[in-house]
Amino acid sequence: MRLITLILAILLLLIQYPLWLGKGGWLRVWEMERQVTAAQQKNEETKARNAKLESEVRDLKEGTGATEERARAELGMIKDGEVFVQIVDPAKSAAAAPPSKPVRASTP
Repeated sequence: MRLITLILAILLLLIQYPLWLGKGGWLRVWEMERQVTAAQQKNEETKARNAKLESEVRDLKEGTGATEERARAELGMIKDGEVFVQIVDPAKSAAAAPPSKPVRASTP
């Protein structure tokens, strides 16, 4: 009787091995589910980034407002007839480096 119980226990363990550790076992399924979740999260982040870039491209193609905004922010450009005024904080001006690009000022 003891031999039959031992044989059945060994057979049960042999049957369980592929279920847990085999090619399609639970451990591999859990790992794949984790990878799928990570990929879906990355896809959502990429979709949000792409939507933002698509919106920016549409704005640049359709209107001059976005182009003007980028020129002002990134290049420091001003329109003809505008006066550029820069307010400098004395406490911060000692630690700040001089501007890398000169900005022209035009008078009306």
